[in-house]
Amino acid sequence: MTINEFKDYVKTGRALDTEDIHIFMDEMSNAARRITFRLNAAYHTPEEVRGLLSELFGYDVPSSLRVFPPFYTDFGKNITIGENVFINACCHFQDHGGVAIGDGCQIGHNVVFATLNHGLSPEDRKHTYPAPIVLGNNVWVGSNSTILQGVTIGDNAVVAAGAVVNGNVPDNVVVGGVPARIIKKIDVEKPHPTFV
Repeated sequence: MTINEFKDYVKTGRALDTEDIHIFMDEMSNAARRITFRLNAAYHTPEEVRGLLSELFGYDVPSSLRVFPPFYTDFGKNITIGENVFINACCHFQDHGGVAIGDGCQIGHNVVFATLNHGLSPEDRKHTYPAPIVLGNNVWVGSNSTILQGVTIGDNAVVAAGAVVNGNVPDNVVVGGVPARIIKKIDVEKPHPTFV
């Protein structure tokens, strides 16, 4: 199986339940850990961090990307990053299903992006099902938040610290809680957005 074949397969949302998929995922996880161990084991300049992330993601990341390691992923090849993105320390990207981060996003400490979920029934629980996570532009995700599979977060939205986001978030709102719900709307017409 190739990376492109795997990415095409996960777009179907079907269970990751065949032997060739499991072998491929194990190999990719080993490859990702080799890179993340190097990334997380010592200090690196911002340019060196971007170089290691480019190797991990499989493309040249934007020169405007800032990441504070440690950074964790068990795949790495299904992450896309826009311009002027900041990712703080200790974030976990379970990106098999795909994680897309728009321009200007800010990701706080210890945020989890979980694009896989297990079947609910006991007999299906050993199977995982992928779905992508998509962040629009200028999204701010607070520390210790978890974004679950299949979630799209709209432009300019804010995810409060500690939230668990299990459903789509519209543009220009603040969400928080477990599960996350809309707390406030953001007035983006003012020079300094205020909460209403």
